[in-house]
Amino acid sequence: MALEEQPGFVGHIPFNRPPLVGTEHAYIAEAIARGQISAGGFFTSRCCDWLETAITGTRALLVNSATAALEMASLLLEIGPGDEVVMPSFNFVSAANAVALRGGTPVFVDIRPDTLNLDEHLLESALTSRTKAIVVVHYAGVPCEMDRINAIAAGAGIAVIEDAAQALGSRYYGRPAGSLGALAAVSFHETKNVTSGEGGALLIGSEKLLRRAEILRDKGTDRGRYLRKEVAKYSWVDLGSSYGLSELNAAFLWAQLEVSDQVTAERLRTWSAYHEALQPLEDAGHIRRPVVPEHIQHNAHIYYVLAGSPHERTRLLQALNSSGINAVFHYVPLHSSEAGRRYGRPHGKLGVTKDLADRIIRLPLYSGMTVGEVERITEELALASRAAARATAAA
Repeated sequence: MALEEQPGFVGHIPFNRPPLVGTEHAYIAEAIARGQISAGGFFTSRCCDWLETAITGTRALLVNSATAALEMASLLLEIGPGDEVVMPSFNFVSAANAVALRGGTPVFVDIRPDTLNLDEHLLESALTSRTKAIVVVHYAGVPCEMDRINAIAAGAGIAVIEDAAQALGSRYYGRPAGSLGALAAVSFHETKNVTSGEGGALLIGSEKLLRRAEILRDKGTDRGRYLRKEVAKYSWVDLGSSYGLSELNAAFLWAQLEVSDQVTAERLRTWSAYHEALQPLEDAGHIRRPVVPEHIQHNAHIYYVLAGSPHERTRLLQALNSSGINAVFHYVPLHSSEAGRRYGRPHGKLGVTKDLADRIIRLPLYSGMTVGEVERITEELALASRAAARATAAA
């Protein structure tokens, strides 16, 4: 799985290509042979053990998506009507939905201009007597400034939920993402570094919350206690839903977790190749590259650039996609969306969020990318950026 030379490569370059490591089929066949393909079998246990070892201080439950993990987090924190949960507007919809579905109000806060993460300096002013939790998003696998955020949360007596969907393998001052709050959601969607197609995990730092999380995952029943022979039969004891992950998905995931270090190392090589090749373009003022603070170890989940203006972003995306390179934008800010206006409220004007959301371009990044592909993408981006700058200057 090395980043290899491929001189003269011409063709379509997708934005994402789900990784295959070679042992997925064998493990799926083994899961079938073991006779359990629903949630909670041999491979589920292996994946949970791996997560608990890699993300120290947590207990892990495999679930069918990071969205499910965030919904379970809202249930565990008993978010309900009248409660508010602070989160960045530059964010996928799952965290906001998890709050709104319980009758709570997402409160949208601006992001930092460097990392595109929630701006911790705006956090205290966003808290009210109704604030129940803070959701942080580790954008592009770069963890937020968690020491400051956790201190603010502790002072207010509220919980921090990590949306670590993009951050498996990332570290903040040496501490793994997913272990930096009370609860965390991880994603194994096909767009993530390691995948089960669809899937996720809820990471929990409290034994008390773990016991209730098991019940929520198992449709509100105490089936987990029954399987541990703690009760003679199981029954409906709480709220819940069918949040478990199929054992077939868990078998696929286990194949990927076994070699996740190699997958991450390969992505980091591609990320670094982008970063080095695009420095002259940044030095010339045509784009801005990602910013990763020195105390962060990221997992190379996303490589993005910021165009000089929304108009230039449009030109660059058109040029790249016309040449067969599937570059894309990212989130429409939640505070400006139809549902965001209906179910949430902004805190402040969120000018940085709007500006950066209008200028961001995500470049293809997936396991197995070649040096030739990276060179082609960066060369096309350089040509398009210079042309866009000339067009802007002439306008």
